[in-house]
Amino acid sequence: MIPCASTPTAEFPMSIALTAAQNRFLRGAAHDLKAMLQVGGKGVTDALVAEVDGALEHHELVKVKVAAADREGRDLLINEIARRVDAALVQRIGHVAVLYRPSKDRRQIVLPRA
Repeated sequence: MIPCASTPTAEFPMSIALTAAQNRFLRGAAHDLKAMLQVGGKGVTDALVAEVDGALEHHELVKVKVAAADREGRDLLINEIARRVDAALVQRIGHVAVLYRPSKDRRQIVLPRA
């Protein structure tokens, strides 16, 4: 496994480890993206997880908007989504999180080497 720029915790382990250069590359690629999905009042449901999973399989890099009142609540929801879809959290700014997971069938994003 490649060393990780964001440290996983015991509560939320990350299976995809990104280097600082890869993280920077993905942040740049996500800059012009619009948030594809939004987490509403029902929180993280199985239907939402299935939608995020499908979007990651198709696009590999997605933005998710999380509508939670406080920062801790947003962090918990974002970390839960990332854990359940087995994705790396690339960036989190305010209510928007960027998630990355390489596609199993057809990879579109080629990450720079470490």
